[in-house]
Amino acid sequence: MRRDLPKAYPGQVIGLLGGSFDPAHDGHVHITREAMRRFGLTHVWWLVSPGNPLKARQPAPMADRIRRARQEMQHPRVVVTDIESRLGTRYTAETLNRLVQLYPATRFVWLMGADNLVQFDQWQDWHWIMENIPVGVLARPGDRISARTSRAAQHYRRFRLAASASTLLGRSDAPCWCFVNVPMVSLSSTALRATGDWRPESSSQGVT
Repeated sequence: MRRDLPKAYPGQVIGLLGGSFDPAHDGHVHITREAMRRFGLTHVWWLVSPGNPLKARQPAPMADRIRRARQEMQHPRVVVTDIESRLGTRYTAETLNRLVQLYPATRFVWLMGADNLVQFDQWQDWHWIMENIPVGVLARPGDRISARTSRAAQHYRRFRLAASASTLLGRSDAPCWCFVNVPMVSLSSTALRATGDWRPESSSQGVT
């Protein structure tokens, strides 16, 4: 195992929460704690993604986003990592495929909000994700009905784990997904940027 990658051990069930975290906030912390409790996870990794070259607006420098994320999420079983940058992967399916290869004795669960399930069928190799990694979906305000009727939800409806059995997700074999309603914190990274409550140190010093 490469020394620059997070450590994982046989028997661990690790939830993976991906995103730009630009910036990380209480909402991310909240859904992480809920996911650990609801899906039977032993750990969670925050996968802080690199910038998307196809988007006009690029996120703050990685170092700033990592720093902010670690300040927000202080928990002994949560790891903030830039593993995608280190692996050189671009798409979620590619990242997950590499993680499965690197950590064959570890169980992973992909975590996402209900808004992502709505357009999940547009993701690169989304079928591969559903058929190889259990998926935990956490409801967000306004997205519950559209998520449940989404193409991905309908295509894999017979593999849906009842919310009452959500703690089994981490030990279930894919394809398996679970949709849970949780009290949500109405925060967003976009809103924080708009209010000016996110001033990356590196970018303010001209670092790119």
